[in-house]
Amino acid sequence: MKVAVAGSVGGDHIMSFGGKFTDSLVAGSLAKVSLSFLVDTLEIRRGGCGANIAFGMGALGLNPLLIAAVGRDWVEYEAWLKRHGVDTSHVLVSDKLHTATFMVTTDTELNQIASFFPGAMSEARNIELSKIIDKTGKLDLLVISPDDPQAMMRYSEMARALKIPVAADPSQQMARMDGKEIAQLIEGAKYLFLNEYELALAIQKTGWTDRQLFDRVQVRVVTLGSKGAQIEEHGKEIIYVNVPKEKERLDPTGVGDNFRSGFIAGLSWGLGHERCAQLGSLLATYCIETTGTQEYRFTKEEFLARFQGAYGEAAADEIKPHLNVRLVD
Repeated sequence: MKVAVAGSVGGDHIMSFGGKFTDSLVAGSLAKVSLSFLVDTLEIRRGGCGANIAFGMGALGLNPLLIAAVGRDWVEYEAWLKRHGVDTSHVLVSDKLHTATFMVTTDTELNQIASFFPGAMSEARNIELSKIIDKTGKLDLLVISPDDPQAMMRYSEMARALKIPVAADPSQQMARMDGKEIAQLIEGAKYLFLNEYELALAIQKTGWTDRQLFDRVQVRVVTLGSKGAQIEEHGKEIIYVNVPKEKERLDPTGVGDNFRSGFIAGLSWGLGHERCAQLGSLLATYCIETTGTQEYRFTKEEFLARFQGAYGEAAADEIKPHLNVRLVD
């Protein structure tokens, strides 16, 4: 199964605040907020939604095609992704701008305040999907993850024209996109990934009911935080998947991206949706146990043992023939 992941590539500046953001908010004075937090730690890591998803798939042994726009400063990052099986041959490199930057602060309750500078990502709208397909052959699935909004719209239009199945993942761009843009991205998608808040926001912005939104996609995958995920497919019972018990909770940044990595890896292997969601949930668990979105490490044996502990021996036996862990320093 040939999968391309379109989305952002960036540098993550991950900070931790040793208190609760809510303690600094004054009820009745939220119309004017001016706050400064003294953070306890700062980690600079690789990130970006598209890169995170592609990395996770590569870590499990796949070779996804990354479609993104980056800056001239991306040489080291590219080498890292290549070592983990990601095809970067069609990434657009800007000759003017630096790679995007994401800055996030997490408090002790795992609440986050973040900002994002797009940089070279804004040039993603210049990428011609048809030219990439002419060189690589037709795609079996195009993942449209958070990116330059105009680029996301263009990808969805081109995918429809070329009859390429789409996995729509608006997530972090949901707040910026208007109802018409969200509707265009969602309409006709084979898979739609959202968390509970994003689902509510999509309903509010599009003016659709929950049912109307669901009727516009084939499969809807809604992540539920610590409660796991639910998978809805027309004519079938809803599938609920729980989250494996984490060893510790260090940083939630990239958890959603890694869930998508595991889910799409399962699709690539021809597995059912329940197994796909279980793969995604375990990869997300590894992510939350580390600081950084691409810093987790495991062997095939460790992954299978943990998967079996969470979901049973039969489930582990089903993924075992496909799993080819590719994690290097």
